[in-house]
Amino acid sequence: MINLYFWNTPNGYKPLLLLEEAHIDYQLHPVNIGAEQQFRSEFLKISPNNKIPAITDTEISVDGRPLRLFESGAILLYLAEKSGQFLNTDASQRAETLQWLFWQVGGVGPIFGQSFHFSLSASQHIDYAVDRFVNETSRLLSVLDWRLNDREFVAGNYSIADMALYPWVVEHPSLSIKINDYANVSRWLDLISQRPTVKRAYQIGQQVRAAAAA
Repeated sequence: MINLYFWNTPNGYKPLLLLEEAHIDYQLHPVNIGAEQQFRSEFLKISPNNKIPAITDTEISVDGRPLRLFESGAILLYLAEKSGQFLNTDASQRAETLQWLFWQVGGVGPIFGQSFHFSLSASQHIDYAVDRFVNETSRLLSVLDWRLNDREFVAGNYSIADMALYPWVVEHPSLSIKINDYANVSRWLDLISQRPTVKRAYQIGQQVRAAAAA
C-alpha cells in the first residue's frame, strides 16, 4: 500500500496521476499547506524538506519502517519502476523519458513557480522579476511546443514525463501567457485532460480542497 501525502498543487498532482493511471492501491493523506501542516513533526519524519508530495510504501521495509520518499520526480520514478508502467524499459526510450522528467523538475517547475509568485502573490511588484520569469516561462513552453510538433506525447507513449509536466502547464490561465500561441502544447493539454484517470485525479484534488474549506 502506498500512502500519498498530498495537497492539490502541481507537484501534488504528479504522483496522484500515476497512482490512478497505474491502478496502484493507495491511501490519500491531505497535508494542508495553507494551514502549514507540512511543518508538523510527524510529516518531517517522512519529508525532511517539509514539502509535499511524499509517500510511504508499506510493502518495503527500511530499518524496520515503511520506505519513505519525498521529491515528486523521485516518487514518479519509484512508482513507475514498482508498477512496471509508464517508463519504457528500452534503454533509449527510458533515457528520452527521464531527460524530459528532469527537464520538468529542474526547469519548468521552478520557473513556473517563480512566475506564479512574482506575478500573483508577491507582496511587492517587481517588474524585473515578473519579466524575467514570464519570459523564461514562454521560452520553456516554446521548447515543449517544438518537442510536441511531431508526436502526441513528450517521450513517445504517455509516460511519467507527461504526468510531471501536465499539472504545471495546465495552470496556464494563471500565467501571463497565451496558451493558444503554442498550438502543439494546447493539443497535448486537451488530449491529456480527456483521460478518465486525469479527470478522476483532479476530482479527488477538488474534494480535498473542499473538505478543508468546510
